[in-house]
Amino acid sequence: MAGNTFGDLFKITTFGESHGKALGVIIDGCPAGLEIDEAFIQNELARRRPGQSSIVTQRKEADSFELLSGVFEGKTTGTPISMVIFNKDARSRDYSHIFDKFRPSHADFTYHSKYGVRDYRGGGRSSARETAARVAGGAVAKLLLAHFGIKVNAYVSQVGALKTTAPYQELDFENIEKTPIRCPDLAVAEQMIDLIKAVRKDGDTIGGVVNAVVTGMTAGLGEPVFDRLSADLAKAMLSINACKGFEYGSGFDGVTMRGSAHNDEFVNENGVISTKTNNSGGIQGGISNGMDIYFRTAFKPVATIIPAQKSINEAGETVEVVGKGRHDPCVVPRAVPIVEAMTALVLADHFLKNRASKL
Repeated sequence: MAGNTFGDLFKITTFGESHGKALGVIIDGCPAGLEIDEAFIQNELARRRPGQSSIVTQRKEADSFELLSGVFEGKTTGTPISMVIFNKDARSRDYSHIFDKFRPSHADFTYHSKYGVRDYRGGGRSSARETAARVAGGAVAKLLLAHFGIKVNAYVSQVGALKTTAPYQELDFENIEKTPIRCPDLAVAEQMIDLIKAVRKDGDTIGGVVNAVVTGMTAGLGEPVFDRLSADLAKAMLSINACKGFEYGSGFDGVTMRGSAHNDEFVNENGVISTKTNNSGGIQGGISNGMDIYFRTAFKPVATIIPAQKSINEAGETVEVVGKGRHDPCVVPRAVPIVEAMTALVLADHFLKNRASKL
């Protein structure tokens, strides 16, 4: 299986399955001398872990990680960093009823078509549990970015038709972790939680939107023509399970504007060049301009639902599929740290590339 490595200079390779013995990540290219805060990495994993609230899957995993290599006396050595997370609460029997059935909108059929074999226990490698390894790798990328004053924040802005209309500049990011939905607009957050609970009671699922904001940016990150920063961010987000859409800056709303309103005029204030507006989302020509980077990611409803659905099995026969086991009624609360992790991985990679682009 190809496609398990992400990045060029700051590079991660993830491994493991949802119901296998463990998941893990190998980070290659992290500069030597970076202080590694293991408590920070563990907290990032805790934000993504299952069982953390009543509105997510009730699988109980502490997602404690073990650091195996690449760090000595609290600092990176420049050699590959490896981390492993052992599965503790897998219930493979919950999936025995679909061992030969293709669940609607899952990767069952496509994996079987491509490989001729598949791990039906929770989806195996296609399970969103794989993202735990990404979050571990992304936490190290976050530590690298923080060393240079760059910070990544993501939050839930929409669940179903419920959304906060406040621009990110008016939101207090300190509120993100104050509710299990991770929406900093606390009044809207309560409505979102009630909606997810109602959907779960119906045995159904619902989608949502996660916004991300990068502050403390420097100008010059991104590579023309095919490795644009915006393109790499899009690929990173669309590689996340259930992500169906990506837009940055003015996004699709920009098509309703005229160029005279959409253009971001440059200003020089006390020797600092910036723009009056930021419809570009901090990226122009695929390269960062130093303004905040902001974007939105859309996540579909989780595919596993309780009501019976029609499908087919490996023999091509019509069958009935009923959802069992422990599943998220809405993926976006746990997607927030994943979006942050993938953003950090892209930025860390481009930051290292940029350091090598000029004298």
